[in-house]
Amino acid sequence: MKLYRFDAGVGETIDLFGSSGFVISKVARLFEGAIVNCAHLAPQGVIGFHQTTTDQLFLVVQGEGWVRGAEPERTAIKTGRAAFWKKNEWHESGTDTGMTAILIEGMNYDLSRLHALE
Repeated sequence: MKLYRFDAGVGETIDLFGSSGFVISKVARLFEGAIVNCAHLAPQGVIGFHQTTTDQLFLVVQGEGWVRGAEPERTAIKTGRAAFWKKNEWHESGTDTGMTAILIEGMNYDLSRLHALE
């Protein structure tokens, strides 16, 4: 067994697109160019409004915050919930209290195992 870190201490601070309080830790490259990263958002942190370069699944593993697509309305999100954006979709996310999310970026998603919210 080998142990690894993906906490904010080994991540890179990102300020693109007006982002703030945002650190990303690289986790893995997968099949067909897919990548997995961990996003650490400090209290009042924001991942600024931008277009995805590929499909993206945003899985909240700690804390709570908000997400949005092209529309200006924010949707609350918390631990155990996920957001999915298609390639080229405009999106943004943030938090008042702090949030950690696993980001899986790639193509050819099969989301049939996830339970959609009504």
